[in-house]
Amino acid sequence: MNLNNPFRPLSTKTKSAVSAIEDIITKDEGGRGMASLVVRGDLEEAAMIFARLKRNDNIRPHVLILSGFPCCVDHNPPTETDGPPGAVAIACAAVLMGYKATIVTDECNEEVFTAACADRESLGGLMLKCFPSEDKMSSNDYADLNSLADDCDLVIACERAGPGKDGKCYTMRGIDMTSAGLIAPLHLIVDRIRVARTNASTTDSSRIMIPFLAIGDGGNELGMGKMLDAILSNPMISNAKQIAAVGIADHLIAASVSNWGAYALVGAAACIRINDISKDLPSSSRSGLVVEACQFLPSSAAEQALLESCVAVGCRDGVSGLMEATVDGMPLETSLACLEAIRVEVEAVGFEAAANK
Repeated sequence: MNLNNPFRPLSTKTKSAVSAIEDIITKDEGGRGMASLVVRGDLEEAAMIFARLKRNDNIRPHVLILSGFPCCVDHNPPTETDGPPGAVAIACAAVLMGYKATIVTDECNEEVFTAACADRESLGGLMLKCFPSEDKMSSNDYADLNSLADDCDLVIACERAGPGKDGKCYTMRGIDMTSAGLIAPLHLIVDRIRVARTNASTTDSSRIMIPFLAIGDGGNELGMGKMLDAILSNPMISNAKQIAAVGIADHLIAASVSNWGAYALVGAAACIRINDISKDLPSSSRSGLVVEACQFLPSSAAEQALLESCVAVGCRDGVSGLMEATVDGMPLETSLACLEAIRVEVEAVGFEAAANK
């Protein structure tokens, strides 16, 4: 990743929109004391990285999206509805931005993620890679995992189970998903890019600066170790000492629902892309900036269809445990209202950019 390219400073409207998006996703509808887990400014930082990703060798940047939280351990598949929509939203936005995107998940989640990606194959550049649980990983699997890490330019974890202090991944109720044979060691991708970042002997500086962004909503997701002390002291998170993930993200997007955090990352990145490209456009070419700004966000109809496709193959609400098109115990309409509120902020940045001469 080339971090030295000059970009236009964020306009007041762009910064205001990103801040408003951050407010939209952190109202704590899930009742987990979200305010204490939010890192103010991290959404803006994460969105700038996502929107401005480049490689020094002119090859399409490659984004890895780690996802999958198999918390419905008594069912097959054990996949919950929070995660797949958000991961796909990020992946589709990445492809539209000119990147390659690979969603990486556990084999136990493969059927659900395949359904989530089914209607997006025409985009090109979007791939799905699944790995077996840690106890079943072969040397070839580890080689494939390392290859993904070595070829990526950005890692984003979206509602991805993260190991706690004992190395195991737990549900909010304290159920051990690792010992249940559900968790692939995807956290090793993050470990490997950390090593690459500090390897001073590398001749390719772009391989040192591979950022790790994370999205979570409960404290047990990969990357949320950045707020470990806040998680451990949060009275709304029971079992925190057991379930808290210890892996630390460079930038953390804490949200009431992780899917919403994904929409926020995409929306904020869209604002920044418009901020950057509008400076070079003549007035006569700016009328399409509103459409340009909003193309990265999925439509409400597409999100409803995606979620219904996931449920059709066995995906369940992680709170209710039911096969229904709800997320974290909340009706779909709540998620769609969040998505549309984010779209309003993105549109506002597009309108301003179109109006400026």
